Amino acid sequence: MVERLRTGIEVLDRKLDGGIPAGSIVALTADPASQAELFLYELTATRGTLYLSLDRTGNSVSNSIRGSPARTGDPTVRDVTGEAPLDNATKLISVLPESSNLIVDPVDILERQEPPRFRNFMNELQNHIYNTGSLALLHCLDGNDVPELRDTTHHMADIVFDLDTSVKGDRVENRLSIPKFRGGVAPSEVIKLELSEEVAIDTSRDIA
Repeated sequence: MVERLRTGIEVLDRKLDGGIPAGSIVALTADPASQAELFLYELTATRGTLYLSLDRTGNSVSNSIRGSPARTGDPTVRDVTGEAPLDNATKLISVLPESSNLIVDPVDILERQEPPRFRNFMNELQNHIYNTGSLALLHCLDGNDVPELRDTTHHMADIVFDLDTSVKGDRVENRLSIPKFRGGVAPSEVIKLELSEEVAIDTSRDIA
């Protein structure tokens, strides 16, 4: 029986028979203007977390996590800067301890590096996450400028979460689908979520 690691989001953990298999890489694809960061923040409450920030400063991320109304943890937040982001990220990931979370937010900057080096990074990441029984979550921005290597990310990830955010009338609707679940059974239904103070089931009814 493969160990399951909780995501900290009750509705997801129920749908996934207790959580994500240990040693998995999850790609969370979402619009940059969505509330997808709630997924990242709530994951920090489940176990020790290394949070790699490639856009925002570490202080900005830490302040956002502390100010979030959702239940969060106290992750180690590190900036990944400089002209060699793949090398810098690899060094930080190499010391990730057993049974930890890794969050890469966003992975887009790494996806814009040379294809062979990015594939090598992903293979090394996969090996380290598997060997430590950890969980990696790659935040993939699905906006107007999607990196060409996004297909590589989705192919190499074990699990793909696809968050679709749209405006319907006077409501913002969020629907989560899981099209890929390597080593398990993906839920066949789309999960309608409420993303405000935390990630929860949206109980409103669809009106045609």
